[in-house]
Formats: sequence, structure tokens, C-alpha cells
Amino acid sequence: MKTDASGRPRIAILISGTGSNMEAILSACKNGSLDAEPAIVISDNPDAAGLRKARARGVKTLASPYRARVPREENEAPILKALRDEGVEWVVLAGFMKILTPGFVRAFPGRIVNIHPALLPSFPGAHAIADVLEAGSDITGVTVHIVDELVDHGTVISQTEVAIFPGDTEETLAPRIHDAEHKLYPRTLQQLFHDDF
Repeated sequence: MKTDASGRPRIAILISGTGSNMEAILSACKNGSLDAEPAIVISDNPDAAGLRKARARGVKTLASPYRARVPREENEAPILKALRDEGVEWVVLAGFMKILTPGFVRAFPGRIVNIHPALLPSFPGAHAIADVLEAGSDITGVTVHIVDELVDHGTVISQTEVAIFPGDTEETLAPRIHDAEHKLYPRTLQQLFHDDF
């Protein structure tokens, strides 16, 4: 692992889709509010719009699709190799829709960060926004946490609340969740990387 010449930590951002949180992170790196060097953006989805967005910003990218009926460890191997080749210090999950194996997590102990669209430990899983609405809650939010070997688990670093309004649907609530994510994630990463907590 290494930092760049200015001492900024080299980070990898892992995505599966549009990369809206990735864009917020890259923008924060560019404007200086996040003191980090985006070394590479990696996606399991070769068609992810986020890959095109990253390339347009001049960031190195890698598409590493997962093959069916292949152990997860084999699917992760090219990603781990890229992280090591790029001297990545922190792995930032930004809508990466694959569950990491314990071996992957152990390769970067305490150095993998995730953002989740609910107030963990409530509503873990891939359908948190739908789940919180189905439960009839009047408040939800966003959680940034360190990734451990369990799903949507690990030390919570920061959270912010998002109100749920009467009549909200996934379509109306999701944009407010994303807006909160885009603000909280870069700010939390800056604090995490530079011990500002």
C-alpha cells in the first residue's frame, strides 16, 4: 500500500451501476474537500454507466464481471490483483452489489468502507428503502460503516437521518436518500482517512 507524492491515500471505488456516489467522491477529490487520490474505479458490471463517467474524469477503470458457477474467490481475484497493482490503501464501496468474501475483507482489514441507505443495524440488505417503507417507519437515513465479514455489519462511522413523508414511495424517497449519501460519504471519508473523528 502506498500514498501518492503528496501523501494522500490511494483509494479504489467499487461500483455496479450509475456511480452517483462515485461521482460525489471524485468531485470531492477534485475540489479538495476529500484529500485522497482515486487510483482506480472497478465494476463487476461491464456496462455500468459509472465506468464511463470515471473514464470521462480521467480515472483508470476496470470491468471485472463475475462468472456464474465460479467460486466468489476466483471472481474476486482480478479485483484484488488490480488493487494491489495500484497500491490501493482504502477500498470504497459505492453501490457495489456483490458480497465480499472473508478472504477479500481480510486482505484490507479495517480498510473497506461501505455506504448503506438505512440506519444500520436496522434494515440491512439490498432492499433497504423498500423495507423501511413497508415497515411504516417515519424516519430512515444513511450509514457509512467499515466492512467486516458479515453483510451490512461492521463498525458504524457516521449516520444521518432522512425523514419519511406521508405517501412516500421508493421513487420519492430514494432521491432524498441519495442526496444525503452524496453529502455524507465524502465528508466521512475525509474524516476517516485523516483521523478527524
